[in-house]
Amino acid sequence: MPVNSDVRQHLNAVSAYLRTDEREEAVRSIEWAALQAAQLKEDPYLWKWVLISLHNAVQGFLVLALCRGNGLLTLTPKSAERWMKAYESGEAFPPDRLDDFLSLYAKAKDQENFHMFGSGAFRPGLTHDRSMALLNEFRNMFTHFTPKGWSLELAGLPSICLDALDVVRWFGWETTAVTWYEPNFVERSKRSHEQLAASLSALSNGDAA
Repeated sequence: MPVNSDVRQHLNAVSAYLRTDEREEAVRSIEWAALQAAQLKEDPYLWKWVLISLHNAVQGFLVLALCRGNGLLTLTPKSAERWMKAYESGEAFPPDRLDDFLSLYAKAKDQENFHMFGSGAFRPGLTHDRSMALLNEFRNMFTHFTPKGWSLELAGLPSICLDALDVVRWFGWETTAVTWYEPNFVERSKRSHEQLAASLSALSNGDAA
């Protein structure tokens, strides 16, 4: 069916923007991690992009779980304080600053931050805290890479990433901490989570490369 000029003009205008929000960021990130992980056996360098995108996905799900309507819990303490002062005084809101990855994770483990029925803090096992710290460390190494040679042992990476996926699963659909306005987001997240976990488990049962 031919597209008339008005429709074509509208489509061109829409395509001129990349539109996203906190839900799209979380879901797109785990989708990208799953896509890259499927090719790890052929190209181990893709671990870089798996770690970066999974870190972004976990951070995205932590933000969604901690949002609670106003989003203050996702900000650094100073940023949240400045925002509240501006709100109470009627002044212009200052730029907000997202709290760092491990601080968000710490908040997500605190039951005091979850009061809605069916929600709950993440309860880490013996390895989760270490895995989250390593995921954050490796991501930072890649995104702030300085001139040097660097070798990263691959053997432990699948287990680290599988632990991180537990956080995604817990807040994504095992509790009510995240409000999903579109069921499609949950379906996409579950599908990518399953694909990524399968790729990681296959590597964990054999060699990581």
